[in-house]
Amino acid sequence: METRVRSGPAMRASRRRVAAAGLLGAVAGLAHAGIPQNAGARPAAREARAGRPAPCRRTRPRLRCPNLVMSAPSQLHLDRSTIPGRVLLRATSSIDNRGDGPLELAARRVRRHRWSVYQAIYDRRGRRHLFGRRVRLVFKFVPGERYGFGSVGAARYWKMRHAAAFQLWSLDRGRHAVRLVRTGPKVDYCLRDLMRTAPSARSPGLAVYPACSRDPALRRDRLGTSVGWSDVYPYSYPQQWIDVTGLRGTFAFVQIADPERLLLETSHADNTSETYLQLPSGRVLGRRTRVSRP
Repeated sequence: METRVRSGPAMRASRRRVAAAGLLGAVAGLAHAGIPQNAGARPAAREARAGRPAPCRRTRPRLRCPNLVMSAPSQLHLDRSTIPGRVLLRATSSIDNRGDGPLELAARRVRRHRWSVYQAIYDRRGRRHLFGRRVRLVFKFVPGERYGFGSVGAARYWKMRHAAAFQLWSLDRGRHAVRLVRTGPKVDYCLRDLMRTAPSARSPGLAVYPACSRDPALRRDRLGTSVGWSDVYPYSYPQQWIDVTGLRGTFAFVQIADPERLLLETSHADNTSETYLQLPSGRVLGRRTRVSRP
């Protein structure tokens, strides 16, 4: 028997009721996740196609956007013990927020391995505006070993995927980048308030965004870094290195915040910093900060 899809006024009314119920359910879900009902802002790519200026460049409403800056790699150490037969160049990293407003991500779990992530940006009146971002959260395993300090216990944490990148570039005599030689394994970060590195009137005196959650059943999450605060990872932490085994010459140890430009910022032109060094000695030759690329 042939089945026909019903049409007509009654069917159209029924469809409208179903659609309205679905929309209300979606809005309720976002509100329950800590994401307000005005979360319908479009991602940046769709904004560009619509001919609208980037959110951080609009005049109305004027938003207090974050601005991520990566400090130059510091506290460099040559590690010959973590991986036998390999030389690892370790360094401390620091993702700093030097913008007018906090970097804040509001996430709601929609499937076992999938999250819906919005970036929250506040305007001058303190109102919260949400923008959908293609950001992934990962439940990352972190070994307990700390280089030079022993074990503190392994754990898993919810982190932002591809929040930073470590690179090693060869340099010519004028210290200009020639070639990308090696990359580091560390790419996932919590984004938290760990150290208040640039106090100001807009910088909260106490931490607002805590350390990463370790709850595997987490349904909602909030990550961020306040104005004037930094997410710092010491050189002793796992994956805070680049393998430099067998290398000789002058190089730049480059650290980049938000290398894939997943986040909305005042500017992406100052996300990179680098430290110059000689290998295999490890002697530091200088630093360059807040640049667009090596």
